[in-house]
Amino acid sequence: MKTATLPSLRVDPELRAEAESVLKEGETLSSLMEDSLRRQVHYRKTQAEFIARGLASRDEAKRTGEYYSAEFVLAELKEMLDEALDKDAAE
Repeated sequence: MKTATLPSLRVDPELRAEAESVLKEGETLSSLMEDSLRRQVHYRKTQAEFIARGLASRDEAKRTGEYYSAEFVLAELKEMLDEALDKDAAE
């Protein structure tokens, strides 16, 4: 697979020094930047999907007239968490 380049990134010398100070052994600034970019792309895709699911849920609730209170949802989530914790404790 061919690789592509990204535009150069101009930053303050202080930011470059900070970035260099947190590099792991064998890591380069380029690999840090690539990892950061991959994580940000993943985050933004995940965020967009989350918002799309929320909007679809809102539309479905409007269509059906079926809504759930925050208290109900939190109680359901707590029950799911308690069951998962009990399962882990049993293992």
